[in-house]
Amino acid sequence: MKAGLVTDILGYMPFEEMLDACSELGLETLELGCGNWSKAPHLDLDGLLESAEKRARFLDAIQSRGLEIAALNCSGNQLEPTEAGKAHAEVVEKTFKLAGLLGVETVVMMSGCPSGGPNDKIPNWITHPIIPLHFEALEYQWNEVAFPYWEKAVNVAKDLGVKKIAIENLGYNLVHNPETLLKLRNEVGDMVGMNLDPSHLFWMGGDPIAAARTLGDAIYHVHAKDVRIERGINDAHGLLDIKPMESFSTRSWNYVALGYGHDAGYWKEFFTVVKMTGYEGPIVIEMEDLTMEPFTGVKKSVDLLKDCLPRL
Repeated sequence: MKAGLVTDILGYMPFEEMLDACSELGLETLELGCGNWSKAPHLDLDGLLESAEKRARFLDAIQSRGLEIAALNCSGNQLEPTEAGKAHAEVVEKTFKLAGLLGVETVVMMSGCPSGGPNDKIPNWITHPIIPLHFEALEYQWNEVAFPYWEKAVNVAKDLGVKKIAIENLGYNLVHNPETLLKLRNEVGDMVGMNLDPSHLFWMGGDPIAAARTLGDAIYHVHAKDVRIERGINDAHGLLDIKPMESFSTRSWNYVALGYGHDAGYWKEFFTVVKMTGYEGPIVIEMEDLTMEPFTGVKKSVDLLKDCLPRL
């Protein structure tokens, strides 16, 4: 269970400066954004695809510092019925190809969220269906869009050398919890598993420890990311909050550095239960706490992670 980092939070650092910082923090593995929702601050997707020499230099820079690549990340909405959705799908396929060329087994991404019907353009995350039209939309999203896309995607990934697709349980996606992950997995096979990100379950009212037990060997990747439920605000308004993340002082919940929402005791239990499922892969910090400087949040998260992982 190697300690890692999603490097986007250090996107203000040049590539090699970021690598030095991660090495000095005692991190062991990295998750690198390839595009779509990520600005890909540390990876030139097209350049690396085009040049074996660039790939060799890229890997040498990482490995010479005692680091490795945990996963490539191409999170976006490739099911969006627009030109943007098509562009996201292209980045997904390029990421699969680069993973194969670099020998990276795992790609992290989202399931995507289609529109509610063939004539709609805006993705529709349906969470409270109450009339027949809502259920018809869900049937369309899964059966007409998601399943056909994913049946093709897993085959493309296999052909390009990817071993595991780890789908993150983020809201605004068809796959957002264990139940929906297993629904997709039962349809398209065990090429797909979950990138278990506990932060999203917190704000949806779930318990990541229970989720880990439910998922078992379907856990393919793990993010170490925390959420704080804001007392007083949540009590009055509930967990559904549509204010932007920058409005952290008035939100019902916020992404926070590891340990700033749940204490070390919780995280020790979580990581131990994840290990009990048989998972021995990387535990990768994703730091999105807007109340502190990026490197400060990373440092505090790393310190807590090292204390809580069930290993030396």
